[in-house]
Amino acid sequence: MPYLTKPLILLLCLIVTSECRKHGHRVRRWTATVETQKHGTSLTKKTPDVTKSRKMKTEHLLKVDDHDFTMRPAFGGPAIPVGVDVQVESLDSISEVDMDFTMTLYLRHYWKDERLSFSSSTNKSMTFDGRLVKKIWVPDVFFVHSKRSFIHDTTTDNIMLRVFPDGHVLYSLRVTVTAACNMDFSRFPLDSQTCSLELESYAYTDEDLMLYWKSGDESLSTDDRISLSQFLIQKFHTTSRLAFYSSTGWYNRLYINFTLRRHIFFFLLQTYFPATLMVMLSWVSFWIDRRAVPARVSLGITTVLTMSTIITGVNASMPRVSYIKAVDIYLWVSFVFVFLSVLEYAAVNYLSTVQDRRERKMRERARSQSLPCTCGISQTRTMTMLDGTYSEADTNSLAGYTEEPMVHEEEQEEMHEVPEKQEHMVVHLSVSSESTTTKKKKSLRALNIIQNTHAIDKYSRMIFPGSYIFFNLIYWSVYC
Repeated sequence: MPYLTKPLILLLCLIVTSECRKHGHRVRRWTATVETQKHGTSLTKKTPDVTKSRKMKTEHLLKVDDHDFTMRPAFGGPAIPVGVDVQVESLDSISEVDMDFTMTLYLRHYWKDERLSFSSSTNKSMTFDGRLVKKIWVPDVFFVHSKRSFIHDTTTDNIMLRVFPDGHVLYSLRVTVTAACNMDFSRFPLDSQTCSLELESYAYTDEDLMLYWKSGDESLSTDDRISLSQFLIQKFHTTSRLAFYSSTGWYNRLYINFTLRRHIFFFLLQTYFPATLMVMLSWVSFWIDRRAVPARVSLGITTVLTMSTIITGVNASMPRVSYIKAVDIYLWVSFVFVFLSVLEYAAVNYLSTVQDRRERKMRERARSQSLPCTCGISQTRTMTMLDGTYSEADTNSLAGYTEEPMVHEEEQEEMHEVPEKQEHMVVHLSVSSESTTTKKKKSLRALNIIQNTHAIDKYSRMIFPGSYIFFNLIYWSVYC
C-alpha cells in the first residue's frame, strides 16, 4: 500500500502541471489579440481632433470653469453687439376681445465671446443643446408687453447653441408668445390693424449691450403659408429705436411690425345681410290693410326683436369700447328704420280711429239738422258750390269726404246685405274771392293727406326704401 501511494501522488502532480501550462498559453494568446486590435497599424490611424475627442470634456474644451460667465463679454469695455434675426413660423390667433395676438417664432442671437474660443484643426463648430446654456453667458432678451410666453419643450427643450472656434456664438430657441396689440375699432369690420412684437434687453442698457437686426429688413423671414381666417396679412417689416426708462436709462428695442386687413365677407353674411333683410321685411307692413292689426303689429315687433338680437350678438364678440364702431352705425340706423315702420302703423291706426270718430259725429250732426248724409254709402259724392254762408270750421270738417273711395252698389250689398238709397250731400259755401278759395283748397288738400290713412302708407312705400338706399350709398362710400 505505501508503495502505491507515492506513484499516485506523482501522477497527480504531473497532470496538474500540464493543465497549468495549457491555461497560461491560452491567456497569452488572448492578450496578444486584444493588444493588436487596440493599437492597430499606423496606415489606418486618423489624426485626432480635439473637438471630437472623447477624453476631453466640453467644460474643459470651452474653458467654462476658467472664466466667470456671470459677467458679459468684454465687461467694463464697449457695448457688446448682439445681432438678432427672427423666422415667424405661424401667427396663431388674433383676439379682438383681449386685444392681443399669439405668434410662434424662431429667435436667434449672434454675438462673440472670446472666452469660448477653442483650437480646432478642422475649424468646425460645435453644437450643443440647452444644458450648456445655463453655464455660459447669453443675452437676456425679453418680449415687451408680453402676456404669456414659453419655450417649447417637446421632446426636449427647443434650444440650440452653436460655438465656433473663434468665439462666435449662435443661440436659437423656439418660442410662442402672446403679446398685447392696441387696436382701433372705429372702422370695424372694415378696418386694418397694425400690431408689433417688441424685443429688448432686460438688464443691459445701450452702454453695455447693443441690440440690432443682423441683416436689416432681411432679418425677418416668414412662411408663405401663414394665413388667418378673419384677416389678410399684408406685410411684415422691422424697425428699431431707443426706449427710455426714467429709473434705469436707455435700451435698444427691436420691433416686428405686421399689418392685418379684415375679411369683410364673413360680416356681410352674418351681420349686414340679415340687418338689411329685416329692414326690408318691415316695409311689407305698408302693403297690408290697416285694419289687419294683428298682422302689422306682429310683423313690426318681430323685426324689432330680430334687430335687437343681431346688435347684441355683434357686441358680445367685441371689447367694450367707449366709441362708436362702423358696424354700430349701420345696425342702429337699420334699427331706427324698423322702429319707424312700427311707429308709422301706430300713426295710421290712430288717425283711422280719429277719422271714424269724426265720421260718426258728422252723421249725428246731419241727422240732427235733417240733412241727407251719404257718409261711406253714396255711390257718387258731390259738393255743390252754391250761395250760402258756412264757417271755415264747418268747411274743414267736411274735408275728409272729398277724396273718399267710391263704393259701388254691388260692393255695398255685400258689405251691408241691405242696400240703401243713393243720396247726395249738398253743401252751400260762399266764396268771397279767388285767393280765399285757393287757400282753402290747399288747406283742405293738406288735411286730406293727413286724414287719409291710405295716403300715409302710400308715401311710406317710397320714402322708407329711398331713404335707406341713400344711407347705404353714403355708408359704403365712406368706409370702403
